[in-house]
This record gives sequence, structure tokens and C-alpha cells, in this order.
Amino acid sequence: MADIETSAVEETVEQSVSPEAALKNKINSDVLQNIPVTISVEVGRTSLKIRDLMRLTQGSVVELDRLAGEPLDLLVNNTLVAQGEVVLVNERYGVRLTSVIPTADRVKNL
Repeated sequence: MADIETSAVEETVEQSVSPEAALKNKINSDVLQNIPVTISVEVGRTSLKIRDLMRLTQGSVVELDRLAGEPLDLLVNNTLVAQGEVVLVNERYGVRLTSVIPTADRVKNL
């Protein structure tokens, strides 16, 4: 009896999503490409106690967890997508990508 019910449900699901309906529900690539994202570059991180944070003044130095010369992280909406190095482009900072993180290896940074 359970096999008959499962088969009926599977047939209903398969029939309810026709190829035409799937095309209608597909997101237009122009719409998708126009969604804004936030890109940030992370040089490094550190943890401080609030009392140490409150003691910081102009000229204070905060030591980060990265060594000089290590690649920077490029994050899109707080997700690591690439690593690179700092470059100057027309008197502005930029990042030359040295590696792109494969989709399967991307980890959400919180």
C-alpha cells in the first residue's frame, strides 16, 4: 500500500513541474547580474578585550594574525572567494587575484 502511495506522489510531483513551467520560473540572468554584492578585502584579524580596545589612540598599532607578504582574502558578502596581493592602480589600492577558491571549498565567514 505504501509503494502505491509513494508512486502516486512521485508522479504528481513530476507532472506538476513541466519544462515550460521550469523555464518560466528561471531567474533572468540580467536580473541576477544586477544584484549588488559587498566586496571586502581582509588583511588580517585579531581579538582584543574591550579595555584594550578603549586604550587605542591615534598612532596605536594593532597586530594582526597574518605575516607580511601573505595573501589577502577577498570576500563577497562575507564569503571567501579569492586571495590576492595589494597593487596600486592610478593612485588607488587594488587587489590582484592570485588564487580563486573553488565553489565547493568556499566557507561562510561569520
